[in-house]
Amino acid sequence: MISVHNPTSTLLASNESNVASWIESSMKRFSTTEVELIRHACDLATPLYSGHVELTGAPLLQHALGAATILIDMNMDVETIAATILHAVPEYLGDWRATLGTRFGANIAGLVEGISRMEQIQEFSEIEGLHSPDRKNSDHAQQIESLRRMLLAMVQDIRVVLIKLAERTQTLRRLSGASPDQQKRIAQESQGIFAPLANRLGVWQIKWELEDLSLRYLEPQLYKDVAKMLDERRVDREQYIIDVVSQLKYELGQADIKGDVSGRPKHIYSIIKKMKSKHLDFSELYDVRAVRILVDDIKDCYAVLGLIHNLWQPIPGEFDDYIARPKSNNYRSLHTAVSGPRGLALEVQIRTFDMHQHSELGVAAHWRYKEGGKSDTKFDEKVAWLRQILAWKDEVSDSGDLLEQFKSELFQDKVYVLTPQGKVIDLPKGATPIDFAYTLHTDLGHRTRGAKVNGSIVPLNTKLQNGQRVEILTSKYGSPSRDWLNTTLGFLQSPSVRAKVRHWFKYQHFDENVAQGRARLDRELHRAGVGAINQEKIAQKLQFQKLEDFLAAIGRGDVSEHQVVLAIQAEAAPRPDEATRPLTPRRITASPSQTGVVVEGVGNLQTSTAKCCKPVPPDVIVGYLTCDHGVTIHRRACAFIARLPEGRRNRVLSVQWGQQDSTVVDIEVEAHDRQGLLRDISDLFVREKINATKANTMSRNNLALMQFSIEILDIEQLSRLLALIQQVPNVIAARQRV
Repeated sequence: MISVHNPTSTLLASNESNVASWIESSMKRFSTTEVELIRHACDLATPLYSGHVELTGAPLLQHALGAATILIDMNMDVETIAATILHAVPEYLGDWRATLGTRFGANIAGLVEGISRMEQIQEFSEIEGLHSPDRKNSDHAQQIESLRRMLLAMVQDIRVVLIKLAERTQTLRRLSGASPDQQKRIAQESQGIFAPLANRLGVWQIKWELEDLSLRYLEPQLYKDVAKMLDERRVDREQYIIDVVSQLKYELGQADIKGDVSGRPKHIYSIIKKMKSKHLDFSELYDVRAVRILVDDIKDCYAVLGLIHNLWQPIPGEFDDYIARPKSNNYRSLHTAVSGPRGLALEVQIRTFDMHQHSELGVAAHWRYKEGGKSDTKFDEKVAWLRQILAWKDEVSDSGDLLEQFKSELFQDKVYVLTPQGKVIDLPKGATPIDFAYTLHTDLGHRTRGAKVNGSIVPLNTKLQNGQRVEILTSKYGSPSRDWLNTTLGFLQSPSVRAKVRHWFKYQHFDENVAQGRARLDRELHRAGVGAINQEKIAQKLQFQKLEDFLAAIGRGDVSEHQVVLAIQAEAAPRPDEATRPLTPRRITASPSQTGVVVEGVGNLQTSTAKCCKPVPPDVIVGYLTCDHGVTIHRRACAFIARLPEGRRNRVLSVQWGQQDSTVVDIEVEAHDRQGLLRDISDLFVREKINATKANTMSRNNLALMQFSIEILDIEQLSRLLALIQQVPNVIAARQRV
């Protein structure tokens, strides 16, 4: 809704008088309670809208009442009518959500909010840009289709779309008051977006008017020529239809078939469309003269068809059975063209009354809410079906309906967002800014370092929502992060994007991957306290024949750190046949020590964690009984334990982790120093519910080194924390201190 202040607008009292007259003339089918609700909506809107006009120059209140009248004629419920009157309130009332929710209830407030969101998306999408002459036809069509899908996906209540269609129809009725540029833009928007929406919902009475009025401003001369030809022959054509209707009523009576026969107006848009598509002159059209016959049931439809074909000669190729094969929007009818009286072409449509109600009003014909009542299960299924099959391609033949059905099922798993330029991008539901970046361009995805959603910086694993505007922040020379492939961190949703990231890592220089893999393997060996170990056997345990291939796989991320750790522990563990003293010489009842470790074979002793390997749950551990410091806990694969002489192996005790709440580990973070860096990392500790018992930070030459002692529950929690810290802006590396 675009409106401006109108200094010459009518007085508030005059507006109130107009509202009273409108209510008196339009509210006949509503109950007293419903009329009071609508009157209440008018009371709120009248002073807010006073002095404002719609872009066509019509007073804003008059525009709202006109749109409401369209919906009243469609037999819409009172909530829809009230929301239509209030649809522009968000522009003029600060705390409008609370006000509408309190005074009119959540349903009406939700409808108004839905209309407001559709308005915002129209502004973001910059529709006029989609019609620029330098845009390719295929790109233009795809963008229009995506925008239609997004507009529907954003609304939780289909009535929002119907309100928007009525409001747009009212705008077109008064469009002569707008500037030529506005006329063209609104007409293009209506013809490309809103008329197809009405068509897919089956709201024919709005569809035809949107199409005809749009054409009036897009092709004014052609519109005038066809309108003139229709008008010149109007008297003769009307008399002809009167005679045909009279004859058909007589024939139906003779055949004992109850039915209603009426002339069917042919709309200018459909006439011009057929002239263009079939390269016909106006005089060659078969359906300028048309009648419609409504009967009670389907068998009567086919009986009437036989009667028509017996009366007049059918025109070859002009018969369609949409009862046996309905259109994708469930339109059902029989269409035929015959050579009628005086040899003039005549189109006849035959359908049941129920089919006609659906074809004329679509969703609106069934959308009647009961205040305070339970939902209608059958109706809910009908709405779900409509939402499922809504696909926004141009009309195709019946053979394409199955394909449209398949595509529409995918629609439910999509989310639609906008680029900064207003281009609509569809992504899998749950997609993140990284998915968005790779969808735009692979190189953009590789260089992604941050993202803004609706102008605010967000984490890269944020799940995008319908209608959001996304901007990607990049580095000049960037590359993907291996953490993006970590499914627990939620950076990627799209399988195709995940494949692009894997492809990047897999096909980097082999030597670089080997070097990275060797560094990671050495780090894990150091953490495990293992010195001399056969690395080729570790590779073989993970099904690699060559050590270099194994190291390259680690460097690419094809082999996880967890897999490497398990392989190291398996290779470093003592063999049963080795001539060494067992590590668990005796077992008696024991209890957890102060470190949360159960020591088997001794009573409660002081325990401490070995500084050489710093084990944390769930590492496999052993205890070493010292002379004066109790039991020291080592990783089982620790080099210290492996090098123990035979005379001291009887000090090695079997231990296991007890029921402990947490373990203290040391980590360090390297980063380019900036203001707020420590705060951001501390906030991350809070979000992950991790307690930091000690912190030490140093900064030199703009490089920060930060050391923390933290309490963790297990190694998985530590791995996740380190991965998240590395996503903090300016962080170079985060690791456990060993």
